[in-house]
Amino acid sequence: MKSPILHESSNSLTVANPGKRVVVGLSGGVDSSVAAHLLKEQGYEVIGMFMKNWHDDTVTISNECPWLDDSNDAMIVAQHLGIPFQAIDLSKEYKERIVDYMFAEYQRGRTPNPDVLCNREIKFDVFLNAALKLGADFVATGHYCRKGEFEKDGQTHYQLLAGKDPNKDQSYFLCQLTQAQLSKALFPVGELLKPEVRAIAKKAGLATAEKKDSQGLCFVGKVHLPDFLQQRLETKKGNVIEVSMNADVFKNGVSYDDLAHLSQPFDLSPEIGEVVGEHNGAHYYTIGQRRGLNIGGFEKPLFVIGTDTTKNVIYTGMGEDHPGLYRKGLFIPNSDEHWIRNDLALIVNETRKYLARIRYRQPLEACTLHKKDEGLYIIFDKPQRGITPGQFAAWYEGEELVGSGVIN
Repeated sequence: MKSPILHESSNSLTVANPGKRVVVGLSGGVDSSVAAHLLKEQGYEVIGMFMKNWHDDTVTISNECPWLDDSNDAMIVAQHLGIPFQAIDLSKEYKERIVDYMFAEYQRGRTPNPDVLCNREIKFDVFLNAALKLGADFVATGHYCRKGEFEKDGQTHYQLLAGKDPNKDQSYFLCQLTQAQLSKALFPVGELLKPEVRAIAKKAGLATAEKKDSQGLCFVGKVHLPDFLQQRLETKKGNVIEVSMNADVFKNGVSYDDLAHLSQPFDLSPEIGEVVGEHNGAHYYTIGQRRGLNIGGFEKPLFVIGTDTTKNVIYTGMGEDHPGLYRKGLFIPNSDEHWIRNDLALIVNETRKYLARIRYRQPLEACTLHKKDEGLYIIFDKPQRGITPGQFAAWYEGEELVGSGVIN
């Protein structure tokens, strides 16, 4: 049965079996397709909506998740399921809230995470509001995570829980959601393993059953990041400096009670190293990066251990064991501190042990959170590699993601 097409002005639908209405973010992939299928099987009134967030294909690597193919696949799935389908253009909001922010952060020598921002600003804000205009009770996505809820003192609290598939858990990407956003969210594939999702898709005859997972910027596709950044950030030649692992700046003579010192990036300067090459702009590089330096002749590979966009300098260290790659702690200013579970937020001078990660797929690491007047310090039991300003740190209690913040 061909699915009816909704228009943005449509705020009501007539259905044979009225029930809870869910708008599913159909991305054209197998996960969101199965999410829509499962919700329909559970008796929900399901509407499929595809978000078009990007128009410029010049920086997209060919044949890697082009948005037009994804839109068509989403429509085919909706038609197969017999559910209404709508494509919505959010490119204006995506540019203003995600792309402009990305450029500004890279210009400052920081490394943003657009997928986290896309979930906070687009899927669970602009998209959610569009769904509510269609009379939706919930929005659903194909994320591998789960939602819990419980009553406490007469108030409902919502929990963001890790997905059952340890290889696909995507709770980190949702680390900036609020209680209000979680209250409207459904994650139908969160209880499943990826092979189970594909098996369900195949049994249901969904066209996306064998489709490869997309990679790259949220709803943009797989892009060549330097080309993407060069749209607005000009190339600018500068020095690559190699810093010895025995440099004084890495000698730790500080007390472990000195939270500020433990959480600061290393104080690097051109005087402490040797010029070993040239780069096209410090804002194109991030801490921990190896590829793209194109500098040979060293006993071990060079890694970026620091960048200075003001002086246009990249600092590198030789080998994966270079101390410049590792730090004991990080700092999150008050303005960037976020608690999904507001009832668990620390008060000033309070400390609490959690597990945390500083990037997607990183194993959870034991740490202690210290709340001070100026913000939140996270001190890890073991030094962490590649702590990067602009990225998100997220902390967990068991399977529950409790809070997150932007690394300073």
